[in-house]
Amino acid sequence: MEKLLPQLRFPAFKGEWESKKLGDLLEFKNGINATKEQYGRGVKFINVLDILNNDFITHEKIIGSVDVDQSLADKFSVNYGDILFQRSSETREEVGTACVYLDKDISATFGGFVIRGKKIGEYEPVFLNKLLKTDLSRDAMTSKSGGSTRYNIGQEILNSIKLNLPYLPEQTKIATFLTAVDEKLTALKQKKSLLEQYKKGVMQQIFSQELRFKDDTSTSLSTGSGNDFADWEEKKLGEICEIAKSGGTPTSTNKEYYNGDIPFLSISDMTSQGKYLYFTSNHISALGLKNSSSWLVPTDSIIYSMYASVGFVAINKVPLATSQAVLNLIFKSEVNLEFMYYTLIDFQKNIAQFITTGTQGNLNAHSVKGFLIQIPSLPEQTKIANFLTAIDEKINHCQGQIEKATIWKKGLLQQLFV
Repeated sequence: MEKLLPQLRFPAFKGEWESKKLGDLLEFKNGINATKEQYGRGVKFINVLDILNNDFITHEKIIGSVDVDQSLADKFSVNYGDILFQRSSETREEVGTACVYLDKDISATFGGFVIRGKKIGEYEPVFLNKLLKTDLSRDAMTSKSGGSTRYNIGQEILNSIKLNLPYLPEQTKIATFLTAVDEKLTALKQKKSLLEQYKKGVMQQIFSQELRFKDDTSTSLSTGSGNDFADWEEKKLGEICEIAKSGGTPTSTNKEYYNGDIPFLSISDMTSQGKYLYFTSNHISALGLKNSSSWLVPTDSIIYSMYASVGFVAINKVPLATSQAVLNLIFKSEVNLEFMYYTLIDFQKNIAQFITTGTQGNLNAHSVKGFLIQIPSLPEQTKIANFLTAIDEKINHCQGQIEKATIWKKGLLQQLFV
């Protein structure tokens, strides 16, 4: 029989972990089923969204409330260390999702789509919360769930779930360590969010011309010692383009037109990659290009979505072809490409007036080429583009750190638990 030992362990701890059933640690109860008139006031009321949207729950994080008398609130109370489980879900992946309640000062109650596990055994709450979120624990839950249109998990199944735990001191050590890892991740996410908020605010000020650069070597806004740049000019988007042309789609029934060497862009390629486009999920052949209205858009053009994700902007870093859902813009020499990217991002707030009515609102090439754009001189365009690109680089660096830390944390969880 394989020993219950983790791959990664703090040096002070030895010996095997112990296998227990969840029912040895928790006593289960289904939640309150109230009428719709009772919701929106009263005591805090934990529902499925609180479980799904939080790593742990405190009183202030709870979204909803329910009006019940005190005796019922006491009967369905949630206290520090209790674990809440999602009882029912449309997807197997979410059923049985667990989240711990970590507020020592005030209790809450819980709803009918939630099962409360009241603490009856010895465990460290943060440790058990982390353990129940591991792939092993989640697989044990979801594999036992039943249902056809909805997946369900009940108290009997929860009672039977087997977990492997160390003694309490090791649980506490692991919980403290993983809490520190989570705090690091949270700090990185907050840093990224603050940078994104700063970028949004400064873009509004730049494109409203509330903030301006000076004609000098300074990279700061409105603080340089040089002269003011010239006034911005209003021009139609089409006037500053050498080419402004949508793509086309080769006949889908002709297999010879597809799976060639020419990257063929979809809207999902744009939304998944962001600012720069380096690849496409689909390709067409030279024959497909020739026998359609599609064309090969050169590197470093603006790719502008007119359908689906309307107003989404990107810059292609490889030559590619696009469908008619995209307007491809090649600018004149007096226009900075990166500046136009940010200009069109800022212009998104104005596009509602240009969208055609119908089951799905779209733009058309004529409307987009008619956008009235404020254009500064090329040197000021370049300063603005460099300034905003530097912020984006910081945001991307933060995102990279978040992704690395998330992968590292996942690896830790696989090795710290049995």
